[in-house]
Amino acid sequence: MTETVWPTSYWPEGVARDVTGYDKPLFSVLDEAARAYPNKTYTLFNGAGRTFAQVKDTADRIANFLASRGIRKGDRVAIFLPNLPHYAPLYFGILKAGAVTVTCNPLYTPNELNYQLNDSGARAVFCMDHPVFYPTACEAVKNTLVETVVICNVKSYLPPLKGFLGGLLGKIPKAASHEPNHLMFDDVVAGARPQPPKVEIDPLNDLALIIYTGGTTGLPKGAALTHSNFLYDLIAIDEWMRLVQEPGGKPEKIRRGGHHTFLGVLPWYHSFGMTTALLLSCYTGSRIVCVPDPRAGNPPFTGVLESVQKDKPTVMPAVPTIFVAFTNHPNLKKYDLTSLMGCFSGGAPLPPEVCRQFEEATGSVIFEGYGLSETSPVVSVNPVSRETRRIGSIGFPLPGTDFKILDLETGTKELPRGEDGEIAISGPQVMQGYWNKPEENEAVFREINGRRYFLTGDIGHIDEDGYILVTDRKKDMILVGGFNVYPRDVEDILYKHPKVALAAVVGVPDAKSGEAVKAFIQLKPGQTATEEEMREFCKEHMAGYKRPRYIEFRDTVPTNNVGKVLRRVLRDEELKKK
Repeated sequence: MTETVWPTSYWPEGVARDVTGYDKPLFSVLDEAARAYPNKTYTLFNGAGRTFAQVKDTADRIANFLASRGIRKGDRVAIFLPNLPHYAPLYFGILKAGAVTVTCNPLYTPNELNYQLNDSGARAVFCMDHPVFYPTACEAVKNTLVETVVICNVKSYLPPLKGFLGGLLGKIPKAASHEPNHLMFDDVVAGARPQPPKVEIDPLNDLALIIYTGGTTGLPKGAALTHSNFLYDLIAIDEWMRLVQEPGGKPEKIRRGGHHTFLGVLPWYHSFGMTTALLLSCYTGSRIVCVPDPRAGNPPFTGVLESVQKDKPTVMPAVPTIFVAFTNHPNLKKYDLTSLMGCFSGGAPLPPEVCRQFEEATGSVIFEGYGLSETSPVVSVNPVSRETRRIGSIGFPLPGTDFKILDLETGTKELPRGEDGEIAISGPQVMQGYWNKPEENEAVFREINGRRYFLTGDIGHIDEDGYILVTDRKKDMILVGGFNVYPRDVEDILYKHPKVALAAVVGVPDAKSGEAVKAFIQLKPGQTATEEEMREFCKEHMAGYKRPRYIEFRDTVPTNNVGKVLRRVLRDEELKKK
């Protein structure tokens, strides 16, 4: 493709303006890692490791099994699991069968999962042996095309002694009973040969994944993504990232072959955790720590801190609420977190104060990026240098990716630098389109100068130095008496208050100004505050039209399973009161 020269004098030294080599099947990432580092550990779970060679062997057997069940090229197969070591061989095994992976949130209700299975037309599903998850799957597969259900028990990947004692003491989760026609993962693997079917893959056009968006404007939509969409993103992220990997050393590309350990704290059913943890760790020949439940422990999140101390991860992709959970944990100082070298932040804007507190507490460095499920997901990253990164910015487009800022009304007119508009993206990581949604596709794609651009629904601008700033979601903008108020602006200021742990800002109906600003605040453990105290703080730090007219303290501000603050939930609650 044509090389894109992004207009900035701060482009990271040594980073190419374009990348190549993504015209291969996505499962080649596992095959190449198993060939280069067969005996290096890939997945790590409760002290038990699985090598790249072992994971490949299991993936090949899963592909062989699926073919024996009549799964053919283009068929869809769903994974309904938390971050367990089964995930990697299942994910790659589905692809090796020529099928399309459909990742499902393990906390879905039966109705939510049923919708996704029906919409994707999935023919098989892998689910967890669990007293809640398994019955959910059993109910959800009714009246769908699903013919094959495989049950995955955690005992498969526990160290032998832990598995034995856990089974003996009844500590290993499992369902009360199993349907007689459902299969067990261990039996499937043992009965299949490590010989995947021969399937011709066209990486640029054949789908690897259908991933469902949050559905904030209606029913969830399936983003249809190809093999090359993901492989491009891995290659481009790897080209961009530079870490100081030894004391006194210079920033360099991520070292291969077991030098690094990724912390799998983000869910792998979500594109951010999937690409930057599950897949990038494989691409770099690194270990990944499987974290099925990041909230585990007493107090919550203690399990993650224990894992950092024990497993010594060096790289952690996370969302801002995870960084908040680190810094606000009451026992933070009891744990050694110095193994962390670099953290990727995405999924939601990173408040500058949260970044500062986390880096002070751990000694690591956070690099903020930006992306969407529809873009595999990463499209831009801040320069990975403390000198040239700009906290609060999402940096520059990845090599070979282009951004435009378009007018909010039509999405066709390019706006001048510095002016807010809708962010549009063109690049090899952009999805084919929404699964079976031609009208939706027509609404979100534009052709400009011979390139196809995806309208993100996010508002932002490009500053004088070429840094991209996301102002807010288009639909989250609050109109107060003719003034545009972006929730993120207000939230970033609230995070500077020393007592604030989480903040969410929404617009609520107002007879005088059309809308008014309401702030929901979760205080740090042990802290108390009054509305008046917060109002005085806001009066001191923000313009009058931005100040919250209403302030509500919450024990918890709602977040989704990825850690994004759910403004939509809060907004809906307010509308129901009217």
